[in-house]
Formats: sequence, structure tokens, C-alpha cells
Amino acid sequence: MDTGLMAIGAGLAVGLAALATGYAQGRIGAAGMGVLAEKRELMGTILIFVALPETMVILGFAVAVIIVFLLGK
Repeated sequence: MDTGLMAIGAGLAVGLAALATGYAQGRIGAAGMGVLAEKRELMGTILIFVALPETMVILGFAVAVIIVFLLGK
């Protein structure tokens, strides 16, 4: 039962982080397109803002790895 709960925890860590990232990127992307319609010179800034939420998925994956490999002993 312990292994099953760790697997659920690891899956939730990655899954919820991915859902939150998708939501954030959708909102940032929509706002970024509005800004780009008015000021084309902000393309690099908007690109960085769209890429920033990806770190949440990377951190969720790191937490899942910690759960599975370090706590799974």
C-alpha cells in the first residue's frame, strides 16, 4: 500500500503542476497577444513570460523524483 500511495503522490505532483502551468500559459499567452498587437517590440519579453511557468512542471517532476527514489527505500 505504501508504494501505491507514493505513486499517487508523484502523479499528483506532476499532474497538478502541469494543469497549473497550462492555465498560466493560456492566460499569459492571451494577454501577450494583446500586447503584441499594440507594441511589436515587446516580443522577447512576452516570450520569456510565456516560458516562465514551465518551471512549475520541472519542479513538480523534481518532487515526483524525490518521492519515488528517495522516499521509496
